[in-house]
Amino acid sequence: MSQFEYAPALESTAIVNIAERYNLFIDGKFVTPKSGKYFPTINPANEKVLAKVAEANSTDVDTAVQAARGAYSKVWSKMPAAERGKYLFRIARILQERAREFAVLETLDNGKPIRESRDTDIPLAAAHFFYHAGWADKLQYAGVGDQPKPYGVVGQIIPWNFPMLMLAWKVAPALATGNTVVLKPAETTSLTALLFAEVCQQAELPAGVVNIVTGAGATGADIVNHPGIDKIAFTGSTEVGKLIASSIAGTKKGATLELGGKAANIIFDDAAIDEAVEGIVNGIFFNQGHVCCAGSRLLVQENIHDEVLEKLKVRMAHIRLGNPLDKNTDIGAINSAAQLAKIKELVTAGGAEGAEQWSAPCDLPGEGFWFAPTIFTGVSQTHRIAREEIFGPVLSVLTFRTPQEAIEKANNTPYGLSAGVWSEKGSKVLWSASRLRAGVIWANTFNKFDPASPFGGYKESGWGREGGRHGLAAYLKASN
Repeated sequence: MSQFEYAPALESTAIVNIAERYNLFIDGKFVTPKSGKYFPTINPANEKVLAKVAEANSTDVDTAVQAARGAYSKVWSKMPAAERGKYLFRIARILQERAREFAVLETLDNGKPIRESRDTDIPLAAAHFFYHAGWADKLQYAGVGDQPKPYGVVGQIIPWNFPMLMLAWKVAPALATGNTVVLKPAETTSLTALLFAEVCQQAELPAGVVNIVTGAGATGADIVNHPGIDKIAFTGSTEVGKLIASSIAGTKKGATLELGGKAANIIFDDAAIDEAVEGIVNGIFFNQGHVCCAGSRLLVQENIHDEVLEKLKVRMAHIRLGNPLDKNTDIGAINSAAQLAKIKELVTAGGAEGAEQWSAPCDLPGEGFWFAPTIFTGVSQTHRIAREEIFGPVLSVLTFRTPQEAIEKANNTPYGLSAGVWSEKGSKVLWSASRLRAGVIWANTFNKFDPASPFGGYKESGWGREGGRHGLAAYLKASN
């Protein structure tokens, strides 16, 4: 039977009005950067410049911190908790009302399929504001004592893989707990954060409660090292996370660090194989593999290896790669040329070290940054592709004979962010989960998120949790 062909179903970009140039958002208004510098942000699907974005220097960061401090001491910390909650509810409703606008802009700036922006990223972002709005006047139940106190001014640095969702993960709990924010989005994906600044204005959030400074690594370092910052919340690479931890050592700054991962997705021989194959695809090819908790190491019980691989290749042959604005697209563009180069480097290393590469048959567009969904078989624990985070649509397949061997291989990594277990036996799932050193463990599913559920890792995957009561507590201190 021939493959079913889908007619193009392009999402219109008419709802989005992209300015030629974007300034910093400080103290409730957009201001020109003191540096006078701007950098381009591009559409990774066609490499065309979308806009120029302000590059904040240390003076800009200092101005933002001062604005946040003033808003904290004069307004936000003195406001009744229920009133703070009302602002979060208002922001959540505006995000829902402008959801299509945010989804289209996210896809243009990031390269992810519109289907994911529309159905996952933006709805979850709004859900985080709704969830944390409900917590604002109930902080005595967060587990930090009867009268917990906010840190004060929080510096937040977010990555490019889920720009708007990561913003919500950090801004919503910070505001609900009475903190004010200086946030830096990733330099390649700043546009939805700057659109969120307009939402803050529309919600009439008091000036200085949320400040957004754009720039690259130097801007982030200025936030981390600023003496007026009371807590750092960072999501990104383990390497940068280690630098942040080193920078704040010896200070009184709090920190939550959500870092890299190399998750194991374990398929036992009693699993529902067709369902597990869908979970494998969702685990590694969702968002082009640009997911810190991606199931990039597939551990398959030896006696079902061939069957799983055969079905997985059939399923991968039907994955649709192409224009991210097409509602039929499953895999969009790689976010940047630098990230594509890293993926290619590790894939080349996989072949050189003896693993066997298979890529799904698909036509790559002539413009933009693209990589076909790929699997490696014959992978050993020593291969770079089994040890290093690729952050792309590349799956390493390993085998095991016994459940104990599966656990040992899954835990044989410096990371510990997530894992998946596939089995029809609840006892085997619980046995495995109790032994896996991972912060989030999915059973017969993968990449499922909820604002009420804490997310975070062990070992080099970070400190602390985001989401749920545990994530809320990370923005509070005991009153004594």
